[in-house]
Amino acid sequence: MLIKTTPVLSILLALFVYFGFNAVQAQKLEKEINFSQHKIMPCYNLKKVGNTTIFQGNKKDKKYFEGWYFKMVSADGSDIISVIPGISLSHDGSEQHAFVQVINGVTAQTSYYSFPIDEFSFSKKQFQIKIGENFFSEEMIILDLKDSTSFVSGKVEMSDNVEYKFGRLLNPGIMGWYRFVPFMECYHGVVSLTNRLSGALIIDDKLHNFSRGKGYIEKDWGSSMPSSWIWMQSNHFNDTTSSFMLSIADIPWLGKSFTGFLGFFYHDKQLYHFSTYRNTKLHLEGLDSDGLTIKIENKKNSFLIHIKSKNAGLLKAPTDGSMDRRIAESIDAELKISMWDKKGNLVFTDSTNVAGLEMVGDYMKLQDLLK
Repeated sequence: MLIKTTPVLSILLALFVYFGFNAVQAQKLEKEINFSQHKIMPCYNLKKVGNTTIFQGNKKDKKYFEGWYFKMVSADGSDIISVIPGISLSHDGSEQHAFVQVINGVTAQTSYYSFPIDEFSFSKKQFQIKIGENFFSEEMIILDLKDSTSFVSGKVEMSDNVEYKFGRLLNPGIMGWYRFVPFMECYHGVVSLTNRLSGALIIDDKLHNFSRGKGYIEKDWGSSMPSSWIWMQSNHFNDTTSSFMLSIADIPWLGKSFTGFLGFFYHDKQLYHFSTYRNTKLHLEGLDSDGLTIKIENKKNSFLIHIKSKNAGLLKAPTDGSMDRRIAESIDAELKISMWDKKGNLVFTDSTNVAGLEMVGDYMKLQDLLK
C-alpha cells in the first residue's frame, strides 16, 4: 500500500523511525566482527561450511562479492520492494566497498548506496550484518539510506521463517554437494523460503506498509555471477503456504562451462527439490525476450511453469568482484505453476503477478544446452 505523506503523517513517521532505529542501533551484532579489522577465526571457518546463510567471505581481500536478497511484498501486493546488501572487492583488491541496492518492483526504480568497507561488520555466530547504520538479519532489516537524490528509512521484521534444510550433519543448502566444488565463480543459498512481514519503509517521502505482507531471502557469493542465467521466484500465491524458486545457468568452471539448475517448490509444509544433482529433467520451451515455459520432471512429480516479464529495473552485479555489470530484473512478472503426481493427478495449480524474473546474458542458448 502506497501512502503519500502529509505534515502530520510525516511527524508520526519521523517518531516511528527515530524510536525504531534507536532500539536497534543500541544493540550490536552478536559477537560482532569488523571486516577490515578481523584476524584469523578458525572456528568460524568450520561454522560457515555448514551454514551458508552467514557471511562466507571473512578470508577474502580481492576478487570477491557477497550479497543477500530481501524481497518484501505488501499484503495486497501493491508494494514490492527488494533490498540487496553486500560487499564488493575488486580484482586486485584496490577498490573495496559495501553497498545496499533498492529496487521498487512497481516503478522499476533502483538506487545504489555505497559505503566504505570499514563500515561493514558481521556476526560470527549467526546471519547478522551491519552496513553503516543499516542492519540485516533473518528476522529484521533496518534501513537508513540517503544520497543527493533519494532516501530510504524504516524497519521491517520477519517472522515464521521457513528455512531451507538439506542433510543431517551439515547443511550445504540448496546447492547440495555442489556447494563443496572448488573454483566455482558463484555459489547460491536460500535463507528463508517464505516469511511474514511487519513494519514499513519510507522511500522518498512515501510510506510502504508491509504489515501482514510476505518476504523471501536468498544470497549469492563468489567472484562473478554466471555468464548467462534465468532466475525466477515467488511466494505470493493465492495459496499462502506456497513458495517457488528456480535458477538455470551456464556456469564457467576451470576454463570451460557447464549448464545446471536448482530450485524448490514449497507447498503445504512439504518441500519439493529439483536440481541437476537430483536426477531431475528440465526442458525450456517457448523461450523469448519476454518469458518462457518450463517443464520439470522427477521420480514423484511433474511441474509446468509459465512466466512472463513486465516492468524491469537495472541492478548492479559483480564481475571479478567489482559491481560493473548491469542486469535487468522484473519483480512483478506473471507466473503460473502447476504440479501433478506420477499418476497424472493435479496436485496444485496457482498463479501470481508478483514474481521475480531475471533473464541475463546469452540466455537463449540455455534451451539448446539443456536438451
